Amino acid sequence: MNEQITGALFKQMVLHGAASITAQKQAINDLNVFPVPDGDTGTNMSMTISTAVTELRKAAPTAVTQAADLTASALLRGARGNSGVILSLLFRGLSKGLKGVESADAATFSAAMQEGVSAAYKAVMKPAEGTVLTVSRLAAKEAVDTAGSGETDLEKVLEAAIRKGYETLAQTTDMNPVLKKAGVVDAGGKGYLLILEGMLAALRGEPLPEITEDNGAQDKADFAALSAEDITFTFDTVFIVRKTVNTPLEPFRAYLNSIGDSLVIGEDDEAFKVHVHTDIPGAALMEAQKYGTLELAKIENMRTQAEDLAAGRTAQSTDDLDAVEEELEHAEALKASAHTVAAPEKKYGFLAVCAGEGLATVFKDLGADEVVSGGQTMNPSTESILAGVDKIPAETVFILPNNGNIIMAAQQCSALTEKHVVVIPTKTVPQGITAMMNVDFESPDPESITEAMTQSLSSVTTAQITYAARDSEFDGFHIKEGDYLALQEGKLFGTDTSIEALLAKLAAEAVSRSAEFVSLYFGEDVAEEDAQQAADVFRTHCPDTEVAVLSGGQPVYYYIISIE
Repeated sequence: MNEQITGALFKQMVLHGAASITAQKQAINDLNVFPVPDGDTGTNMSMTISTAVTELRKAAPTAVTQAADLTASALLRGARGNSGVILSLLFRGLSKGLKGVESADAATFSAAMQEGVSAAYKAVMKPAEGTVLTVSRLAAKEAVDTAGSGETDLEKVLEAAIRKGYETLAQTTDMNPVLKKAGVVDAGGKGYLLILEGMLAALRGEPLPEITEDNGAQDKADFAALSAEDITFTFDTVFIVRKTVNTPLEPFRAYLNSIGDSLVIGEDDEAFKVHVHTDIPGAALMEAQKYGTLELAKIENMRTQAEDLAAGRTAQSTDDLDAVEEELEHAEALKASAHTVAAPEKKYGFLAVCAGEGLATVFKDLGADEVVSGGQTMNPSTESILAGVDKIPAETVFILPNNGNIIMAAQQCSALTEKHVVVIPTKTVPQGITAMMNVDFESPDPESITEAMTQSLSSVTTAQITYAARDSEFDGFHIKEGDYLALQEGKLFGTDTSIEALLAKLAAEAVSRSAEFVSLYFGEDVAEEDAQQAADVFRTHCPDTEVAVLSGGQPVYYYIISIE
């Protein structure tokens, strides 16, 4: 029986809660469908609360107010995704409810839980029922009611809250049309209850469990039932701003609501964190700088994530970059002492980002001084791009990111080097190659080179061919496992059991665009003989078009096709 929560006990409760959700984060990922099936709710909530674990392990709080404040502060800065932000808000409100409290009894703690719910609801511009908000609200109410009836045992109060939470969770399927369509309960609500269960285990004195992934059979969301129409805005945008002015955030909140949805803002005295879905993330970041200094930002394309899952692939997320970033940072640390900035020997230099030896050779043949390895499944860090920039002995270095998710990382290099850095916003390899082909190396000023390269981007259309890993249905396409998929400008263009049939459709598209040049870059899994046959399809359909075949060596895609 526990009638008081001290700082030391609260610390242990958070450690248990983190272990509980980390052990089952993949099961939570499999449930996630809101707002799009990006499959990362469990990962986001796990990584969010893990930031508090890191800080709490360095401390020995005696008062519950100290432990709660430390937890809330860490969660605000470490929150990932919508679910992570809401989790941080629940703990932020909890912290406010425990402000100045040495140890919390059942009534105080349950009231603080309700304070956490209020903080979360206030921060979400358009709260949707059938989500973690509903689950946490009714769970907290049950805790307050139980304590209000005279129950002083915190274990029983938390048991009652969890029991009510699971009753509510079961109803979320019918509350939310997106959940009903996919046939699952709310992933965030489930994750929150797992954390509460871990906290209850700590109250009971159970040992901290070893973290092992739950590989048991789990209900999964029917991602094939969802389509692009369920996605209103394209970019999932999260950022942290350190305050430099004491200005209310209401105007900023109204502005963000005018350009997007799913808005959540978490705030403390020193900083605020924003989660919003929008089509213009750059505008959101620019507006935020009126209130302080931008510290961190994460932008993910929810439409491509949805397309990946609909096609049976793993949805790419910035969370996928952790292992790669660690590897790159380790490599950079080893050579940091040898990192020097090359003295200028020429006026202009060029750096390209791409994956595949063949593509790297193409860029170098066109005049690129350095090529940084990276692309769709491996986004290089700013530090890696910066190292490449500093190795180029030029006054001005042009960077070709060749991927929309690398542009922002490239742009950070400008403030980190004495060289003049210009980022050409290339989103695909064909755009990067076209930009390089439009460089006048003898131009007297970088502005004219920038203009020529940027204007050339609209002259090229990019298509890619890959395959489906499982059955699904997306945007009216009935996709079977093993089918080939054609993408055009990142959107699903067609699907077929024959790669030749898709090539023919793309060739017809080239004809409709009056293409003068078509270049096929074949991937690491394609034989040159097959690539030549693919080129023949274009030659047959486009007799007046110049068709080239080159070895790209890229992963993921059988073909990257440039249509100009």
